[in-house]
Amino acid sequence: MHTENIVTAGKPLSEATKALIMVHGRGGSAEDILSLAAHLSVKDFALLAPQATNNTWYPQSFLAPPDQNEPWLSAAIDQLKHITDHLERRGIAQENTYFLGFSQGACLTLEFLARNAARYGGAVAFTGGLIGDIIDKSNYKGNFGGTPIFIGSSNPDFHVPVERVQASTAILQEMGAMVTEKIYDNMGHTISGDEIKLANSLIFN
Repeated sequence: MHTENIVTAGKPLSEATKALIMVHGRGGSAEDILSLAAHLSVKDFALLAPQATNNTWYPQSFLAPPDQNEPWLSAAIDQLKHITDHLERRGIAQENTYFLGFSQGACLTLEFLARNAARYGGAVAFTGGLIGDIIDKSNYKGNFGGTPIFIGSSNPDFHVPVERVQASTAILQEMGAMVTEKIYDNMGHTISGDEIKLANSLIFN
């Protein structure tokens, strides 16, 4: 199971009014995803990056039946909930809490948000979609109240089909999110400069 291990950067929570939770991908690390902050307009943010046990949030593809990813998936979602609860206790309001994830971390971020929809500051999903062989809307609750979300992905992407990105966008919009989705032809499984620009203009402005 995931041991809570959160790497921090940016402003100390005692001084920050905004916080960004950054979720690394499979095989990545908290330090990897935190390095992205140098390219983002988040100099006034507290940055928090949880580290997955063995660098993986759940063992199978995000498109596998969810029970094949348990108990790791539930433990990962619980860890994000613990972080948001901690931020709230430290005086960071939900509308000043932001999220960013890449690949497996983007999938986990979107799944967490859909299960805990509220008016957050914003979210960025670099190549990700909602989790499961079939999207189970019964897991999702709340309303985003206009929370801005940016989802960028490649067509094709070896891990994340465009159809799942589009289906995820539709559900998040139904739940009240203001989603900007951009699909890049043959971008590959990476984060592009254009995605960074859009994240800054749409989410971290």
